[in-house]
Amino acid sequence: MDERETVGWSDAAWLNPPLHAETDGDALLVTTRRESDFWRTTSYGFVRDDGHALLTGFPSGSAVEVEFVARFEELYDQAGLMIRVDAQTWIKAGIEVSDGLPQLGAVVTRGVSDWSVAPVPEWSGRRVTVRASRTGDAVTVRARCEDEPWRMVRLAPLDPDATAAAGPFCCSPQREGLTVRFTGFVLGPADAALH
Repeated sequence: MDERETVGWSDAAWLNPPLHAETDGDALLVTTRRESDFWRTTSYGFVRDDGHALLTGFPSGSAVEVEFVARFEELYDQAGLMIRVDAQTWIKAGIEVSDGLPQLGAVVTRGVSDWSVAPVPEWSGRRVTVRASRTGDAVTVRARCEDEPWRMVRLAPLDPDATAAAGPFCCSPQREGLTVRFTGFVLGPADAALH
């Protein structure tokens, strides 16, 4: 992949269409369905696979960025970037409300889900970009708020032969009606280095 290209909102396909989605200029406004989520088993004992994700191909050697703004208010409100192979193999990374604060985190699922978070209250209501870069047997996830430096979020395994898709996602496990304004969806070459 030689250069970055914007993915048109209509050029990707919904996994679990949201309650509402409409374009607003170059942005896509997405409103979640009631109690939507992605999670597999760990600690909670349930499987949820009904969150909303707008996905396009994510081959090895490429990177994808998703940019968004949202007012996260309820427990587990979340938005960001999803990478998906199938219902048992996926990664989601972005902002999620937990312990009363917006948290920058990721869930890596390989049969069962794990979860890691770090508080970012200063990111509330601001433009966030999540970037995933796929090289070899790994995905490197980074994020930033507005034009601040990139932060490392996660290094996760992904089978180099797996057919994966990626794009913006959002969920609201405790309610209906989280609205997320997605302002960017870009594909490009994978990052040259981990650090």
